[in-house]
Amino acid sequence: MGSLCSADTVPRSARAGPAARSVVRHDLRRSAAARTLRYRTGDVVVVSGLPGGGKSTLIRTAVPAHGDVVRIDSQDTRERWERRMPRWLPYGVYRPLVRLAHYAGLRAALGSGASVVVHDCGTQSWVRRWLARDAVRRGRSLHLLLLDVSPRDALAGQTARGRSVSGYAFRRHLRAVRRLRSAAEAGRLPAGCASSVLLDRGAAQALRSVLFERLPPSVPMEVSTYVRPVPAPARVPTAPAPAPVASVPPARAGPRTPTVPPPGRGDGTAEGDTCDRAPDVTGVSGRPPG
Repeated sequence: MGSLCSADTVPRSARAGPAARSVVRHDLRRSAAARTLRYRTGDVVVVSGLPGGGKSTLIRTAVPAHGDVVRIDSQDTRERWERRMPRWLPYGVYRPLVRLAHYAGLRAALGSGASVVVHDCGTQSWVRRWLARDAVRRGRSLHLLLLDVSPRDALAGQTARGRSVSGYAFRRHLRAVRRLRSAAEAGRLPAGCASSVLLDRGAAQALRSVLFERLPPSVPMEVSTYVRPVPAPARVPTAPAPAPVASVPPARAGPRTPTVPPPGRGDGTAEGDTCDRAPDVTGVSGRPPG
C-alpha cells in the first residue's frame, strides 16, 4: 500500500492546493541533536513507519497534550476497548468496533479546527484520501513525519510491547515504507504534503517536541536545533559595605578653664605622686620636732 501522502491516493485538488506552493524536506537521520519541529497552528501531521518502530512513543513523548492539539492514535483506542472487554475475548471479535471508534474520533478532531497528529497505519487507502481532501477543504496543510527503522528493530519493538502484527501485514507495511523512504531520499515530496521529515531511531529519541505555532504564510514548518542554555556563573557573596560613620560635630568652644600648674618639688609631694600622705608625715626628712 502507498503511503498516506502518496501520489496515487491524493486527489488532484489537493495537489494544486496551498500546500503544494511551498515545500520543505528534511532528512534528520544519523543525527542525535536535540530538535524541535514547528508547524502552523491547525495543520495535520501524519506519523508513519513500521509497526513497532516507535510511532506511538514519539507521539506520546514529543506532542504536547492540551486543548489546541489532538493526538489520534489507533493504539490508544484499542487499549481503551481492551480495558472494557473481558480478557478471554479475542481482539478480532471487537476489532470493527475499535476501528469505528478510532475513525469517529479522527473525524471529530479534524472538525474541531485544532492541530492534529495522526498515527498512520498505512493500510487504509480511503483514510488517506479522506485526510488529503479534508486538509485542502479546510485550508490547512498536511505534513509527513516518517520513522525509518530497520525491520529487525521494528520486530523487537513489537516483542517489547507484547503485541505483534501478522507476517502478511508486516510485509505490506514494509513495502509501503520503503517506497516512501526512497522518494524522500531522492528529494521527491509526496504529493499533497507541504513537508516531509525523515527520522531514524536516534533522531526520533532526541526529538524534544512537536509544536504548533503561528508561522509566516511562506513557511510551512521549521526545524530548530535545541541549544541548552549556558548557566549563569554563580555569584560570589561579597562582604557588606561598612556602615557610614556618622561625623561628630566639633564641640563648641566654651569659657577657657585655667590650667593648674603641676606641683613643684618643695610642696610636700613626690614627682608624680598624687596620693594624700598621713597627717604626721611631712615632706621634710629627719626627726620631727619634739
